[in-house]
Amino acid sequence: MKYLCQVWFDGAILGAMTKEQKAELDANSLNYDRDLVESGHMIVAQALQSPKSAVTVRVRHGEMSVTDGPFAETKEALGGFILIEAKDLNDAIRVAAGIPLAKLGAIEIRPIHEFG
Repeated sequence: MKYLCQVWFDGAILGAMTKEQKAELDANSLNYDRDLVESGHMIVAQALQSPKSAVTVRVRHGEMSVTDGPFAETKEALGGFILIEAKDLNDAIRVAAGIPLAKLGAIEIRPIHEFG
């Protein structure tokens, strides 16, 4: 079964890190991604740019509106995602717990809905 692991964290925490700490976090994240590839869990992983680069689109009554920024102002923002294959929710939880940013933020796990 496929699961989306959404990586949520407070950007201020990353902003307070030294270059060395950020480099270590990046290296740990890339190494974990390689481990997931080797174990067969990885489908795709991507980091997202800052929420400041976001645009929110809504269509209501046939009219489109576009606003700068994320939909909601929150302390934590979606910083990336990892789409994994796992045998069940417990396996997905185990995989998510290994994501290095889980130590700084939160990983939301959601099963992928398969149509048809």
